[in-house]
Amino acid sequence: MKAVAVVAAALALFGCSHEADMSAVNAEARKPVKRYDVIQSLAANSKVLVAGTQSGAVLVSRDEGKSWSRQALGPVSLTGMAVCPDHSFVAIDFNHRIWSGDAEGGGWQSHPLEKPRVPLAIACDALGRWHVAGSGAKIARSADRGASWQLTDLDEDAQITTLQMIDADHGVAMGEFGLIARTEDGGVSWKQGTRLAGEFYPYAMVFVDLKEGYASGLAGTVLRTRDGGANWSRIENAAQAPLYRLFLHDGRPYGVGAGGVLARLEGDAFRAVAYPDAVPVFLGGGASIPGQPAVAIGGPGGLVRVVGTHVN
Repeated sequence: MKAVAVVAAALALFGCSHEADMSAVNAEARKPVKRYDVIQSLAANSKVLVAGTQSGAVLVSRDEGKSWSRQALGPVSLTGMAVCPDHSFVAIDFNHRIWSGDAEGGGWQSHPLEKPRVPLAIACDALGRWHVAGSGAKIARSADRGASWQLTDLDEDAQITTLQMIDADHGVAMGEFGLIARTEDGGVSWKQGTRLAGEFYPYAMVFVDLKEGYASGLAGTVLRTRDGGANWSRIENAAQAPLYRLFLHDGRPYGVGAGGVLARLEGDAFRAVAYPDAVPVFLGGGASIPGQPAVAIGGPGGLVRVVGTHVN
């Protein structure tokens, strides 16, 4: 009888433990941000901050990152995102689709994209036209929110990895092997320029105005142009880390990258910005929070945070 009682007690204890474990699992499942989320893209307007993930969902915050909601989109990997002049969002899906969301960060709809087969960069210009670049050195342009596309083929065996429309007419695209192209007619046509030295491989690009721009690439290289992208020269990257995203905040270039680095342009160099509880992981997403002294950063393990940018 004593043995039976011991076994019964053990089973009862196991049952309680099992119930407690399931409670913890259920609580974790209800969280909008999952541990398996990899934040690959971030964008914000004056109302919401939106994060694109590798795990088929968008995350939306209406209180500058304090709380989040989750919308599942399916087998989707959102690798880039932009905000349009009407405050709506447009994003690229690695699975050759485009996604658009409204100004509240909801109402997401998919739009087919034939080429580039693998979209790697997206921009929304001052007139709300979408520009998508990627594999095969191809750039697609849509003036009707993805209903139809105009394709420019640069006829190169290279990927275009970053693109920015500086205004309604002017834009710059960069790709593998030092490839660079510019448009002066809103993306109707693109003309290649002289290739960048050293077969520069770009991760990201940002322009302050029509003349001044910055590009980050392999091994922490950062280039600057002061003539609209015709010529580029190397500047110091004192953060000593590759910068995977570049963006403007309060008119100043910022970047996020390897080792949890947040950097900004100070003088003639990018320098690391210290922030609390930094985690040494790659940051694949970064965005300005409009009207606030803060930027958003994102990476693996469900890492998505808003960081203050007060200059010390």
